[in-house]
Amino acid sequence: MQRLRSYVLEKIRILGNKSGCHQLPERSFFIKGYQVPVCARCTGVLIGQTAAIVISILKIPLSFTSSLILIGIMGVDWFIQTINIKPSTNIRRFYTGICGGLGLFRIYILIVKHITHKLFTKKETNDNE
Repeated sequence: MQRLRSYVLEKIRILGNKSGCHQLPERSFFIKGYQVPVCARCTGVLIGQTAAIVISILKIPLSFTSSLILIGIMGVDWFIQTINIKPSTNIRRFYTGICGGLGLFRIYILIVKHITHKLFTKKETNDNE
């Protein structure tokens, strides 16, 4: 069991690193003395992306505009931290990461739905001619 957990955590760490996560210890959560393999914001993004999938499966409406606002929340937190207006905390990074992940992945889902709808609608129209 320990081997499996280590394997999974290492794969998450590698994926996080390849996707741009800096994985800094001071910006990461620790559980029982072990650093979570991605930073607090990326942890939130992963949870937000998972939530976007669940929301889509359950057909809960979330508009394109609302999704942009959610992305903006994460962007504002990142921006005010970057220009040193106010330092961010791991908890705030986590929650704004959830917002950003949910908003961005929901937009991806909306785009895919739009493209597939256009493709299938066009095909059905051509089939009827």
